[in-house]
Amino acid sequence: MVQTDDAGCKVSAARSLASLVHRAHEDGIDSVLGPGTPAGLTRDDLEQFLIYCAERRCETDDAACAGCRRATQLAGITSLDDYCSRRGEIRADISPLRVCGGVGSTERVASLDHLARTYMGEEYWFWARRVLRKVRYGLRTTETLMDGVLAQDEGPAVILMEPQIAENIGMVARAMANFGLDEMRVINPRDGWPSEKARAVASGAAAIVDGAGLHENLSSAIADLNFVVATTARQRDLRKPIMTPEQAAAEMRQRTEGGQRCGMLFGRERNGLETHEVADCDGVVMIPVNAKFASLNLAQAVLLQGYAWLRSGEGATLGRKTVNDRRISSGLHLGHDVPAKHSDIERFFEHIERELAARDFFTPPERRHVTVRNLRSMFLRAGLTAQEVRTLRGIIATLVRGTGNST
Repeated sequence: MVQTDDAGCKVSAARSLASLVHRAHEDGIDSVLGPGTPAGLTRDDLEQFLIYCAERRCETDDAACAGCRRATQLAGITSLDDYCSRRGEIRADISPLRVCGGVGSTERVASLDHLARTYMGEEYWFWARRVLRKVRYGLRTTETLMDGVLAQDEGPAVILMEPQIAENIGMVARAMANFGLDEMRVINPRDGWPSEKARAVASGAAAIVDGAGLHENLSSAIADLNFVVATTARQRDLRKPIMTPEQAAAEMRQRTEGGQRCGMLFGRERNGLETHEVADCDGVVMIPVNAKFASLNLAQAVLLQGYAWLRSGEGATLGRKTVNDRRISSGLHLGHDVPAKHSDIERFFEHIERELAARDFFTPPERRHVTVRNLRSMFLRAGLTAQEVRTLRGIIATLVRGTGNST
């Protein structure tokens, strides 16, 4: 069933699907399941509702939920000016500011800044996809994010000073998960908290966002820590140790192994950390960069420092590891093979030299010892495995059989 709202947009008459998705996403799926909840849905019912929204089947039905971005698009609203022109007046709660639009009712908003960020509506179909994954596969916690070896480490907390963009927080969470860091602390985020946009961008690491601690100021965020480093690209006239990411990671690793708690402080996207904030930390980390272009994205800075942290320990593995894989480190990967024994290599040398001599390879004869020495050096330099020696001897035997001779 469809009706038209005061902005001229077709919306679902019950207006319940968007609110259902919102509740399930913000308060958890248990808040809408069972007879004791306002929705009173079974799990199968909830899944069907979510599928309808996630697959945007409303487009076929020519309908939309109030507050959904699709409703805004159907109404032809493409800018904040369009939105305001369809309201008689818009009043802000935190200030006496008013926006006089065209015709319609008066609307109250938290602030004009908040309206500018939210007037287009929410992408509820995206929320529905996330909730649907939880219904089908369960919640992903920080424990499931971390490899068992890394879970034994108590890594440093990642502290974000007044982050300005919610999406950056999500990208920081993803970078943290890549390198085994699971404790995030957020100081006075501009876009408010909790943040669905941060969860969405975290790409599987939303558990870190959900578990983040919210603090009003720096003093609160570092109160329980023994050692805190501040990351900055600008030189400060402070008498503090300056470290590379590797040096800072080694220092924090030593301290955490001694029972201390550490943290890494990252500044605002626009202007980084204030000098007095750096002064409240125990050390300064400066990442090697191009001197003429030193600005890093917030998540990039966290990623580089997280990489240095992981490299400083014993738990790193190259690439992805599943239950069927073993850990991979740099160097020659032999799999189930082993380096050849020198006795096997010596028999290989005798084999190839015998067959080469039978075919007058060593000419002139007085240079035979030089050629043999070069052959041996070449094969030894290859670092042959046991299987490779067997393969080479099989090749020689096959070639000899082809000439009508035998070994």
